[in-house]
Amino acid sequence: MRRRGADRPPRQGRRKGRRVAAAAGVIGLAAALSALSIVPAGAGDKPAGFWYGTDSRAVTITGSAPYHEPVIGGAYGGYIGMTGNWANLEDCHKIVVWSAANSAQANANYALHLGIGTGVYYFMGGPGVDPDYNGTTSEAAAWGAKQAARALADAAKQHVTYPVIFMDIEIPGGPSDYTPAFDNGWDNVYTSPCSTVVKTSYVAASVDRADLNGFADYVTSHSSYNVGVYSAPDIWADIFGTGTASSIPDTYEWTYEAFTSSLAHPPRGWCLTGSASSTCADFFGGVTSSSKYALMWQWSGGGGSSNGVGDFDQIDGSRTP
Repeated sequence: MRRRGADRPPRQGRRKGRRVAAAAGVIGLAAALSALSIVPAGAGDKPAGFWYGTDSRAVTITGSAPYHEPVIGGAYGGYIGMTGNWANLEDCHKIVVWSAANSAQANANYALHLGIGTGVYYFMGGPGVDPDYNGTTSEAAAWGAKQAARALADAAKQHVTYPVIFMDIEIPGGPSDYTPAFDNGWDNVYTSPCSTVVKTSYVAASVDRADLNGFADYVTSHSSYNVGVYSAPDIWADIFGTGTASSIPDTYEWTYEAFTSSLAHPPRGWCLTGSASSTCADFFGGVTSSSKYALMWQWSGGGGSSNGVGDFDQIDGSRTP
């Protein structure tokens, strides 16, 4: 465990890595498909401006345009894919999760004025996996900028219609096909980027924030994209503490808490419907669901919420910058 300063509270509960944490409450594909009898196929996202979408790994969407969200119905409102991975930037031979089919389907609907089309995120590495780590904020900012340059180059290879690039900032919980580092280098410094061996069990919150700032500054100065963050409140506090380093009230966000493994009560606005209506999107870093910077909610399918189909998102298209 790393040492924490006064503004860094201990981690609460389990780590919620999006795809590599242990799945809890898993339901099978048959159970997920049974939701069709609960939610009519013609059901759509509400209120006006909201769209159901998916991210990362491919989901099966049948038929022709206009395409519909699998299982729960309504228009297929968007696809957000992994445009790159810090581990590949450092030749760790890890995977990038991209569905060309879902991207094309989302873009076909976008051409019909349905949804946001295709968006992208970059699986980001903290300062502790920087091969040139020296504990300074200047080096951390340079590492963030290096990742941003790669993210822009990767995004240029895809047909991206959504004007925000998200930094995926999370603690996966263990080495996997996506990362060799259980925390992506936000909490610990490793002997080398592709190593699983921890050299130092501490990274200052200010150094973590410099990494984020370096990425954001590079993107906004080298492209027309806006910058967003994909994370969750508990993970955010673990990495950035609760002081000034954690504050991002004017940054676009995509959260993955709270979540469910059931597809029976899809969202209306920022909360699930029916008996699950107490489950609502929880943003972080000073942003709430009423903020114009609250853009998306991965409400099912992420780490700990596998539903047997894929990653499901709620998207407020009316807040698209």
